[in-house]
Amino acid sequence: MGIFAVSLLSSCDKNTESEPSIAGIAVANDDFSVLEDAAVRGGVVGVLSNRNPGDPAGNYTVFAPNNAAFARLGLRSAADLNVLNRDFLTSTLYYHVTGGTVSGSALQNGLVSPSALGPGRRIINRNGTLYVNGSRILLTDVKASNGTVHAVDKVLLATGADIVQSALALNNRQVFVQPELTFLVEAVLYANLQGTLSGPGPFTVFAPNDQAFRTLLTALQVTPGSPAGYVPADVRKLPVNTVTAVLLQHVIPGSKFTPELPESSSTGSAGGAPVTFGPFVDGTLTVKGGGNGTSVANMVIPDVLCTNGVVHVIDRVLLP
Repeated sequence: MGIFAVSLLSSCDKNTESEPSIAGIAVANDDFSVLEDAAVRGGVVGVLSNRNPGDPAGNYTVFAPNNAAFARLGLRSAADLNVLNRDFLTSTLYYHVTGGTVSGSALQNGLVSPSALGPGRRIINRNGTLYVNGSRILLTDVKASNGTVHAVDKVLLATGADIVQSALALNNRQVFVQPELTFLVEAVLYANLQGTLSGPGPFTVFAPNDQAFRTLLTALQVTPGSPAGYVPADVRKLPVNTVTAVLLQHVIPGSKFTPELPESSSTGSAGGAPVTFGPFVDGTLTVKGGGNGTSVANMVIPDVLCTNGVVHVIDRVLLP
């Protein structure tokens, strides 16, 4: 079962006559300290401490990210959580919550579990290992006085918006307090692809972060538009046909979380050129285009559910 699981169960067994609440389980286990901090900052401690008034049995089910899950996003302490917009943090926490009881035995491949936020979570079986969206389920059926906890190894992310609106939310500081994906948003507008990526899809999009675009512009020796360095408008110094072809390299059909992507193989992009995936390791895969040579992109924020697909934020621009 592992040290983590044994520690969790032993702490929950300390008082068998009076089980702790879901919030109490987080407080009692050091491996959930960041989740505890997130619940405080996100204002959901009261919800997770009390019985669910909307369920006859008073229960919630929570997919609980451990500290390592938050660390994947660079969130290792209460102070780190300040990089997130508070409203986004609250919404993210609600995405981990379901009203009622969803037992471990019900977590079968293909199940779509509704969330308190609204968007569902998909259960995926990859080679005998269960995932919720792209998060591996580490432990199931930890009982609390107000429900059930399943531990997971990644933070679940959903925007409640389409891919373009989700990118704009990052651009407009609605996710992080500092803007992100600003170069990608500029590139999509320049190539006039916003209508397509707002459509029904579904799409899987590999979204290069701002540093990925700065690295590409440096390699192409584009003159920075500011004394402080590159700005998003510098993308428009490249031919629009080139930018369009590059962006289409980042889109594949279907709505694919990381456990559903084909490891060590290729698939066709919306532009026609292949996208090649590396091995499936620790819940993510590297990805590259034909023009990237041996350089691969890493997923820095994988498995973001949008209304018309899934976005994986990556650290390198994919070239056809």
